Amino acid sequence: MTLTTLPAGPLFRIGAVSHTTGIPVSTLRIWETRYGAFNPTKTEGKQRLFAEQDVSKALLLKQLSQNGHAISTIANLALEQLRHMSNLPHNTPQSLAVPGQPVSMAVVGLSMANRIESQKFAVGMKQNQIKVTDVLADLAAAAHAKLEQLPQVLLVKVNTLQTTVHTDLQALVAKHKFAQTIVIYNFATDIVVQAMKFSGFIVRREPISDIELAELLQSVLFVDPARAQEFGTSGGVIAGRKYSDATLSRVAGISTNVLCECPRHVAELIAQLASFEQYSQECLNRNTEDAHLHAYLTSISGSARSLFENALEKIAQHEGIDLREGAG
Repeated sequence: MTLTTLPAGPLFRIGAVSHTTGIPVSTLRIWETRYGAFNPTKTEGKQRLFAEQDVSKALLLKQLSQNGHAISTIANLALEQLRHMSNLPHNTPQSLAVPGQPVSMAVVGLSMANRIESQKFAVGMKQNQIKVTDVLADLAAAAHAKLEQLPQVLLVKVNTLQTTVHTDLQALVAKHKFAQTIVIYNFATDIVVQAMKFSGFIVRREPISDIELAELLQSVLFVDPARAQEFGTSGGVIAGRKYSDATLSRVAGISTNVLCECPRHVAELIAQLASFEQYSQECLNRNTEDAHLHAYLTSISGSARSLFENALEKIAQHEGIDLREGAG
């Protein structure tokens, strides 16, 4: 294949693939020439150029071979087959063992999926393990995808945040009921960013290092998954906000028969916790030196906010209060 038939998307030289995956260049060449694992583009000067799909495949081949699979038996498998195999139970090497239950995640964007599936990132996740169940090229592909495993977290990488992206994400979350959605972007206006935050999305601008990304994910995961059910969440994931500031303000102003004005107090507590949760998240974005502390504070405030949202639902059911957005 020559430069006139280059595939769409970024291309990487074999040295860059080796650096990203931790696989020696010599091993990548053997996997290509002996086992036919890759079919890289070659320039007029015979320089190998690998696509993002090749990087994804290299990472999965490395993981599966470390788990005991012979490279000769898996090299020719399709990317989705390799992903399915990687999610099956296996004996994890001791150096990568992570306590607690894995959190299932759908990833939109091949470059982001490659980062999440790398060994370096897995080590950085410390106490929580990520299980990538679905990888989608972009939001258009995600809109038509059937996610049978119902992942708990949606991680999205986009270059530009626009109103259409916000709308597409809201439809995607409504369809699949993700507990939490994280969006990584390069460019956006403040209006769109704030709108997405008010919708309950965690939004973060590039550049973001693997360590920062790991801390960001830690901030929406419970340290103790066994307590997740107490907070009404799914598998240890802290759910995004259920109620806007406008809804909470409306509930706080309703006069009820409950003693001590419980609806008002609970609604105000939720608003305060949500504000502190957002404040901690912004500190996490700005101050990388104290990222672990701010990730912990975000997690704690998010947990408490989720707990009080459940309490508000019980109060609303008892008092006949409509919590739907825009209700009178």
